[in-house]
Order: sequence, then C-alpha cells, then structure tokens
Amino acid sequence: MKDFFTIIGGMGTEATESYIHQLNKKTDAHQDQDYLNYILVNHATVPDRTDYIIDPKNHPDPLKPLAEDIKQQSKLGPEFFALPCNTAHYFYNQLQSLTSIPILHMPNLAVAAISKKFPSAKRVGLIATKGTLKDKVYETPIKKAGYDLVMPTSEIADETMQLIYDDVKEQNWVDADLYHHILDQMTNDLNCDVVILGCTEISVAEERAGSDGYHVIDAQSELVDESIRLAEKMQKSK
Repeated sequence: MKDFFTIIGGMGTEATESYIHQLNKKTDAHQDQDYLNYILVNHATVPDRTDYIIDPKNHPDPLKPLAEDIKQQSKLGPEFFALPCNTAHYFYNQLQSLTSIPILHMPNLAVAAISKKFPSAKRVGLIATKGTLKDKVYETPIKKAGYDLVMPTSEIADETMQLIYDDVKEQNWVDADLYHHILDQMTNDLNCDVVILGCTEISVAEERAGSDGYHVIDAQSELVDESIRLAEKMQKSK
C-alpha cells in the first residue's frame, strides 16, 4: 500500500475506535476509494501509561512496546504517525527520535485550536488522566501560548478518573451526568473559558454524550482533523 499513515492505537481500544469512527465520518467519501489509506496498530497490551508515570518503580514501562511499534511501522514507510492517546505523549520526544517520519502531537494540536475556535479565551481548563496532569504535556504548551492554565481540583480529578477508567475503559459506558458535572465544575466553579478534553476516553464521552453548550476543545477531534488534512494533501500531491 502507498500513500498511507499509521495509527498507533489500543490505548484504550474503545478510544481508538472512536478516533477511527470520527476519521471515517469526517472524510468526504462517496465510494470505497474515497476513504483514507491507513494502518491501525491496536496495541491493547501496552502497559498503562498513567500507572507508570505516577509510580515508575512498580509498573512496566510503556515506552518499550511503543518504541517497537514505531520502529516496525517505520520500515513500511507511512507518511506520518497518529498517536490517539494523550498520556502516551509523555514519551513523544523519545518516540520521535526513533524515526524520521513525523508523529503528530495531539496536545499541541489541541492548544493551537483554542485561538481559532475561542479567540477570547484566557483561562484554559484541563481534564485528563492523572498521568497527563502530572507529565505536563499540556501544561507546557498552554502556558507557552500565553493562557492561564486551570487544573482540576482533586475532587474533579478523581471524578475524571472514574469516568475514564471505571466507566469507559472497564464497562465501555459513558455516564453522561458525570461528564456534564465535570464540565460544569470546570466552567462555572473554576471559571474556565474553555476546557481541553485531554484524554481519548473523555473524547468517547464527548462523542456519545455531547458537551451541552460548554466550551470544549476535544484533542482527539483535532487529531482527526489534522490526520485528514495531511492525508488528503498527500493524496492530491500524488
């Protein structure tokens, strides 16, 4: 296959399925041949990223299997990589150093979208895994862009982990009331102008439950849009 990109997924599988669904849904296709060429690596057995980031001494390193995926897939010659797992971007620089093929940076894409979609925003909230909250993959670009970063309270962070792990990962179920409650607290209690959905399981919640008018930036949706833009540009140039 020529003119394709590779998706390093499976973290988790339902979140990757959401990325694929949005990718195909947003592609302007009217026949089989109009869809995009891509390889999906659904590496479901990659160790939990948050566990490792929070307690690396007692949990296996996700970098090793991810590095193997990048090396293997690079031999096939994709035009770019998509990594639909926010927390895995903790390893972004190490993974990119293994290949000359560009890896799209989902957190950077999400932050860049703020000025386009919410130009008056100043206070940017973040909901994500505790691993992402700790590893600063969002904190650094948000502050560099000149925004005030609003981190969730410990209560909101716990509720977000419940949504991500207990609901979506464990049961493939979205508690819409919990999701909206989290957004309400971030928006009205913490006075966020916009909230970044910094976990692809939260993107699953957004896809299934919607955000009821709250100002959100869905990082996975931004990754989908950039994947389509680059893939269509690639196809037109051939």
